[in-house]
Amino acid sequence: MVLTVAGIVVKILGGVNRILLSRLLGGEGIGLYQMAYPMYILLLSIVGAGIPIAVSIMVAEQAARGNYSGTRRIFHVTLAFMAVIAVLCGLGMVLGARALIATGLVSDERAYWPLVVLAPALSLSVLTCCFRGYFQGLQLMTPTALSQMLDQFVRVCVMLTLAWALLPYGLVPAASGAAFGAVPGAAAGLCIIAALYIRHEKKEQLPDTGTFAPLHVLTVIRRLVVLAVPVAAANMLLPAVASIDLFIVPRRLIAAGYTAHEATALFGYLSGMANGLVQLPAILTMALATSLVPAVSAALASGRRDLVLARTHTAMRIACLITIPASLGLAVLAVPISRLLYATPAAGPSICVLGLSVFLIGLQQVTGGLLQGLGRTAIPLYNMAAAAIAKIALSWYLTALPWLAEVGAAWATNADLAIAAALNLYFARRYCRYAVQWLYIGKLFLAAAAMAGTAWFVHKGLSAVAPDALATVAAMGMAALIYLICLFAFRAIATEDVAKIPVLGPRIYRWVKKLE
Repeated sequence: MVLTVAGIVVKILGGVNRILLSRLLGGEGIGLYQMAYPMYILLLSIVGAGIPIAVSIMVAEQAARGNYSGTRRIFHVTLAFMAVIAVLCGLGMVLGARALIATGLVSDERAYWPLVVLAPALSLSVLTCCFRGYFQGLQLMTPTALSQMLDQFVRVCVMLTLAWALLPYGLVPAASGAAFGAVPGAAAGLCIIAALYIRHEKKEQLPDTGTFAPLHVLTVIRRLVVLAVPVAAANMLLPAVASIDLFIVPRRLIAAGYTAHEATALFGYLSGMANGLVQLPAILTMALATSLVPAVSAALASGRRDLVLARTHTAMRIACLITIPASLGLAVLAVPISRLLYATPAAGPSICVLGLSVFLIGLQQVTGGLLQGLGRTAIPLYNMAAAAIAKIALSWYLTALPWLAEVGAAWATNADLAIAAALNLYFARRYCRYAVQWLYIGKLFLAAAAMAGTAWFVHKGLSAVAPDALATVAAMGMAALIYLICLFAFRAIATEDVAKIPVLGPRIYRWVKKLE
C-alpha cells in the first residue's frame, strides 16, 4: 500500500507537470524537452533498473539467515561499485550528447543542452537505486516511497519555475531549465533516503545470529551483475514492445483503407487514451511485485517453501481483487468513460478490449516478481521476448482487417500479455510448485460480473434522465458497492482478511462482525 500510494502521487504530479509544462513551453519547447528526457529515462533504465531488485534479493537472503553484517557489506560493496558506474554514466552522457545529435538519434541540435544538464541527475538516481534495494531487501518500503515522492515533487517545482523564469531568454534555455529540474529532484530523493539509512543504522543495527564468513567483494559484484542485467534488459524491452504499435498500427490501418489522418486519429485513441487508462491499476500490481521479490527471497533463504507459496498467494489475491473488477468495469463502461475523460466516445472500443489486459498485467507482474524473488531474473525477460514476437505477428495481421482496425492491435496486446503470463505461470509451477487459486479467482469474477451488470443498468437508466457524466459516476459508485457486498456474499474475501488492511481494516472488520 505504501508503494501504491507513492505511485499514485508520482503519477498525479507527473500529469499536472505535463499539462502545465506543455502550456508554458508550447509544442516546439516541449518537443525539445521530450528529445532529451526520454533519453535520460532510457539510460537510467539500462544502468539502474535492475539494481533495486538485485540488491533486495541479496539483502533479503542474508537477513533471513541472520547475517546482518552481510547485508551491510552487500550494500557497501554495491554502493561503491555503482558510484563508479554512476560517475562514468554521467560523464558519458555529457560527452556523448554531440554523438547522439550527429548520428540522428536526437534530431534537433538544440536539444544538446537539455541532454547535458540531465547528466548529474542520471548519476544521482543510480546511487538512489542502491539505497532503495537495501531497504526493499529488509522489506521496508517507506524509504523508497518517500524518496520517489520527494524526487517528483522537487523536480516538478524546479522544472516549472526554471522553465517560466528562462522562457524570456528563448525556448532552448527554457527547455534546458525544465530538464535541469531532474537534478535537484534526484538530489532530494538521494538525500532523504540516505538520511533514513543513517537513522536506520543507528537505531536498528541488529547483531548476527551466528558466525558467518565475510562475503568476498567480487562474489557480491558478480551476483549483482547476474541478477541485475536480465531485469535491466526487461525494462529496455518494455518500451520496445510498446513501440511496436507505433511502427505497425498506422501503416496497417492505411493498408486497411483508412486515410493517413484517420489512421493517426485511430492510433491516438488506442495509444494515447486507452493504453494510458488501463495502465493505472498497474501501479498497485507493480507495487505488489516489488514487495514480493524480497519476501520470496527471504522465505526461500530460510528454507520455507510453504511461506513462499503463502506470500505469493496473498499477493495474487490482492492483485486480482483489484484487477478483475477493473477489467470488467472498463469493458462495460468503456464508451461512457471515454466520453467522461476524453470528451469523445471514439476511444471506447479500444478501452473495452484493453480492459482485459488489466487482469493479465496483474498475473504477469506478480508471477514475474515471484520468479525474480526465486533468483530466476532472466526467465521473465525471455517470456516477454517470446510474447513480443507473437504481438508483432498479430498486430500486423489483425490491424489490417477493416472491421477490427485499431481494436485488432488491442487484441494483439492482450495476446502478448496472456502469453507472457502463461509462461511465467508455467515456470512458477516448475520451480516452486506455485498454482493459481482458480476457484478463488472464479468467485471474484462472479462478484465482478454482478458489479458490471449493475453498472450497465444504472448507467442506462440514469443517462436517459441525467447528464451522461453524472450517470457514469453514479454507475461506478453503485457498482463498487455491489462488488463489495458480493465479495462477502460469494465468500471471496474473509472478514479476517479485512482486519489486516492497514488504517481502515480494523474498523471495517468490527462493522462487518456486528452485521454478522
